[in-house]
Amino acid sequence: MESTRVDRWLWAVRLTKTRPDAAAACRGGHVRINDRPAKPATTVSPGDEVRARVGDTTRVVEVVRVIQKRVGAADAATCFIDRTPKPPPEAVVKVALRDRGAGRPTKRDRRLLDKWRGV
Repeated sequence: MESTRVDRWLWAVRLTKTRPDAAAACRGGHVRINDRPAKPATTVSPGDEVRARVGDTTRVVEVVRVIQKRVGAADAATCFIDRTPKPPPEAVVKVALRDRGAGRPTKRDRRLLDKWRGV
């Protein structure tokens, strides 16, 4: 098998939960193949780069193997190479810590913590 529909492939390799979700993503303009918008019936073949917005992240994958039927997760992971860029590190907010055994904060302590947090 050298090519298949992109909606079927996205569902088979488990990038979307259902095939209708994959088709809806294609119709909504959330799927691109080699930087071109893809309709659900657009064919995908080995070597193609597929960009699919899944949820709130954009997945960038390279097609290695074409499958039409849904397979196990381990087999599905061998069908593509994930080239999704890593998300930027998020700023770590320090949380106010109390000494162990210090008990419940008093009303004054709570107000100071709220003022420090900016609440």
